[in-house]
Amino acid sequence: MHVSDWRRDVIWWTVYPLGFTGAPTHLDEQAPVAHRLPRLENWLDYLIDLGCNGLVLGPIFRSESHGYDTLDYFAIDPRLGDDADFDALVAACHARGIKLVLDGVFNHVSARYPALRQALAEGPDGPLADMFHIDFSTTPPTRLNFEGSDDLVRLNHASPQVRKLVTDVMLHWCGRGVDGWRLDAAYAVDPEFWAPVLATVRERFPELYIYGEVIHGDYAQIVHESGMDAVTEYELWKACWSSLATENFYELEWTLGRHNEMLDDFRPFAFIGNHDVTRIATKVGADKAILAAVLLGTVGGTPCVYYGDEQAFRGEKYDRPGGDAEVRQPMPERPDQLAGFGLPTYRAYQAILAIRRRYAWLPDARTEVESITNPRIVYRAHDPADADHWVRVTLDVTDTPTASVVDNSGELFHWPHRGGRRGV
Repeated sequence: MHVSDWRRDVIWWTVYPLGFTGAPTHLDEQAPVAHRLPRLENWLDYLIDLGCNGLVLGPIFRSESHGYDTLDYFAIDPRLGDDADFDALVAACHARGIKLVLDGVFNHVSARYPALRQALAEGPDGPLADMFHIDFSTTPPTRLNFEGSDDLVRLNHASPQVRKLVTDVMLHWCGRGVDGWRLDAAYAVDPEFWAPVLATVRERFPELYIYGEVIHGDYAQIVHESGMDAVTEYELWKACWSSLATENFYELEWTLGRHNEMLDDFRPFAFIGNHDVTRIATKVGADKAILAAVLLGTVGGTPCVYYGDEQAFRGEKYDRPGGDAEVRQPMPERPDQLAGFGLPTYRAYQAILAIRRRYAWLPDARTEVESITNPRIVYRAHDPADADHWVRVTLDVTDTPTASVVDNSGELFHWPHRGGRRGV
């Protein structure tokens, strides 16, 4: 029998707040606090109407520009608001039964991070020197930057001070009502760092949901060694858009086999879009993007919808400074101000996520490919604990992109819409 666990049953909607609210791209220290965070409250009922029950926020702490260059882990970015705005958002989420996750950028900080400046000024014998990778034998001292960016300086995760800092930050915001954490750039941090930190945090907040951004590597091993609940499944994201773009589902077939193996160890954090990648409707077109959403909603794991994908938003990710702007675009102040072009996609997402909620076994579902050609795949997602629980999914790009989901009582979903009592 299915036992409810919010971490098992949650369907996430992810927002990049600085972009979503149209905040300036750089912090102006002289500017007054701008109360943009309350705009998110206007979208909480939309989140529920879509079919989600969890909200993941991108960076909201005081930062230099894009949020991943932190200046103060204990302060809300003044481009978004203040502590009162945050507390109101937490209360508004919880009043609706929405869980809230924050983005923990604990791999690196801004080059202007106060403790880093102090460490550089005080030299190798200073009390903060071991918090960062600094070579004081050069003039000026050389810092270890993150992925070639001079604006991002890596923390030294072997430092007890860094371990304490991260633990204190997580405990602080959990005490303010946060339900979980996304660990940014977790692929760049030794899992052994996370294990004692997360264990300490879970002692006080045992029901937290914690997942890490991991692009490549041994996903299951990272989960086990770190104590996280999950990691981001970039393998499934890549196979999904690539198979649709090239009209060849064999890559997806192979990846679904890998996906089943992961489910033996943990529930992967599944997505078809995020703040770092080209939007799915740009990658494959709006119709094929619906097929991607069907996949997201009918495989095991924890699904996440990136804001705007449910409205068929377009946006290209470019490899250049500021190249994320198109995929981090602003939303209107209220949902009723959205342009009408995205409504068919939105309705399709609603139907897909309704199926997800209807079948409580889907987070643990295994998938079995029943037939495949280059442009067509049929798979059955089934409950590993009960053979009578299953849905059959067909994705076909032979001519017009089509998708269908059926169970033993009939058709649950069809794209394009063709009417019927249950279909969409």
